[in-house]
Amino acid sequence: MGFYAEHIVPRILDLACGMGEAEALRRRVCQGLEGEVLEIGFGSGHNVPFYPPAVTQVAAVDPSDVGWKLAAKRLAATTIPVERSGLDGQSLPFADARFDTALSTWTLCTIPDAAAALQEVRRVLKPGGTLHFIEHGLAPDERVRRWQRRLDPLEQRLLDGCHLTRPIADLLITAGFTITELDVFYEKGAPKALAADSLGVAVSR
Repeated sequence: MGFYAEHIVPRILDLACGMGEAEALRRRVCQGLEGEVLEIGFGSGHNVPFYPPAVTQVAAVDPSDVGWKLAAKRLAATTIPVERSGLDGQSLPFADARFDTALSTWTLCTIPDAAAALQEVRRVLKPGGTLHFIEHGLAPDERVRRWQRRLDPLEQRLLDGCHLTRPIADLLITAGFTITELDVFYEKGAPKALAADSLGVAVSR
């Protein structure tokens, strides 16, 4: 990991992930989290203020030391225990069927092997446990998809491997989840190619 990816990208994301509709969307996706929660792609802790009272503790998985440092103020403001518990969503250091619920927000775009990460999340969720997610990915409209394919190489270079064209629902289904809630939309105020979101809940089968 070079200097740009290690020190600059986390700060860009810390700013960008708090803009526009992000706060309202985070509040929405965190509804229904409960018990022991796995959060992959914890970043700088933007979700922390929106953990509901039913959450008893959170295992935070993220490779960025800088992101974890940027999360300090948010962590200090919550009474819910949050422990940094892993660096790689593709290889989680937890026993099978440990977690009640899981959370992923704008994370699957950047994990090198998103399919492997989802299989790991499913492994560590209890049977019937839920994954709450909001991810940007492949747009529902072909015209926007064409722009996404053009911009994808640049997006990957600028944001350390972020992809615009991953089919979120297909990835979840292939990994063995059943999607019980799904809303696909474009974020207001952002270019459609960069902000085709899928927000929902998926159950581990």
